Amino acid sequence: MQPDSSHWRLHGVRIVHGNELDSNTPQTEGMTRAAAITHARTGASKIWAGTVIIKPNAKTGAHHHGALESVIYVVKGRARMRWGDQLEFVAEAGPGDFIYVPPYVPHQEINAADDAPLECVVVRSDQQAVVVNLDIPVVEQPETVYWVDAIHPEP
Repeated sequence: MQPDSSHWRLHGVRIVHGNELDSNTPQTEGMTRAAAITHARTGASKIWAGTVIIKPNAKTGAHHHGALESVIYVVKGRARMRWGDQLEFVAEAGPGDFIYVPPYVPHQEINAADDAPLECVVVRSDQQAVVVNLDIPVVEQPETVYWVDAIHPEP
């Protein structure tokens, strides 16, 4: 049996305006995270969403998000992602691109531009505020990785 329409008034769609984001979230050096969709704010129970801003020519520290999956959508700027046990792999993404970060993958977000902030939307697979900051050795010259499959031929 479906609830009557009065139920949906308080338990339906929620709007979180851009000026209402919550920056009281676990942070990683080099970026500013702000939460939009959380259980406390919207009642969400299976996903978390928010924004990330990285200043021009800045980078985050190495970190991972435990068992959570993350999706990063680049709104403005150029994202350079490094990942691996020594951040030995690298790829770039621009406006309109999506980045998938699997569970436990050590990674680092870098603003590849020196004159504009990198602005992204992040969605995670759970409400847990997991940010594990890492102190790991980093290789000097990472290997560039391209997504190659039947749809994406090698460049």
